[in-house]
Amino acid sequence: MCLRAGRCIFSRACWYVQSSLFIVIRMANYSNDLDHGFRALSDPTRRAVVQQLASAPTTVKTLAEPFDMALPSFMKHLAVLEDCGLITSTKSGRVRTCYLQPQRLVIVDDWLQDQLCGWERLMQRLAEHVEVARPADTA
Repeated sequence: MCLRAGRCIFSRACWYVQSSLFIVIRMANYSNDLDHGFRALSDPTRRAVVQQLASAPTTVKTLAEPFDMALPSFMKHLAVLEDCGLITSTKSGRVRTCYLQPQRLVIVDDWLQDQLCGWERLMQRLAEHVEVARPADTA
C-alpha cells in the first residue's frame, strides 16, 4: 500500500509511474495516428487526391477523372483517406463532395520536423568534429 498517515511514502515513484504511463498512452495514440497518416499518404493516388483537395473541395467524379481506374477502386482510396481523417465527404443528392482536413496533416508534419531537427543537429556536430579534427595548415 502506498499511503502512510495520509501521505504517499513513494510519492516520487508513484508520480513517475503515473507520468510514464500517461506518456506511453499518449505516444501510443500519437503513433497510431502517425501510422494511419503515413499509410494514407503512402500511395501516389491518395497523395494526388490530397494535393487536389488542398486547393478546393471537389466532387468524387472530378477527383476520379485523372486516374485510369474503376470508380469502386478509386472509392477504396477515398475510404482510406477518410478512415485516417485526412478527408471528409458530404453527399447532396447523387453528388459526393470531398473536403481536406489539413489539421490531420499536422501530426505527420510534426514528426517529420522532429526528424529533420535531429538530423540537422547531427550534421552540425559532424561539421564541428571535422573542424576540430582538421589538421592545422602549415606554412
